[in-house]
Amino acid sequence: MKITWHSPKAGLAPRAAFSIIEVVFAMGISSMMFLALYEGLSSGFAIIKLARENTRATQIMIEKMETIRLYSWDQINSNGFIPSSFVVAYYPMGGSNCGTLYTGSVTVADANIGTTYNDEMRKVSVQLKWVTGKLPRNRGISTYVSRYGLQNYIY
Repeated sequence: MKITWHSPKAGLAPRAAFSIIEVVFAMGISSMMFLALYEGLSSGFAIIKLARENTRATQIMIEKMETIRLYSWDQINSNGFIPSSFVVAYYPMGGSNCGTLYTGSVTVADANIGTTYNDEMRKVSVQLKWVTGKLPRNRGISTYVSRYGLQNYIY
């Protein structure tokens, strides 16, 4: 609603104003728009952070699997040669604080695939855990290693 006031003096332009109800509604709509913008930006940054952490977890697991590929059959089967647990820190901005700690484990077990060459294979699993905010997360990857597999090309 516009309130118009005409000046009693001749030659002056009329003045207009908004009512208090219109101003309150405009402020409410503006504040909701700014809150929606802020929430959209903060959730976008949270999604990017989660994607970075998932990508780093995948990189760590692939790195562990690639080192397994380089070991000989005797090294894979010897107790204590492959560390059973590890901790990797990730600092997204290159600093030394506010990073994510990934704790992982590597297990080497019998393949149990029910074939005649079952004793010639091992199942290697890498499990990774970390915390995003207060929410625990985990990922895992497994592969099979054989006595006469890819690692024999290196040695």
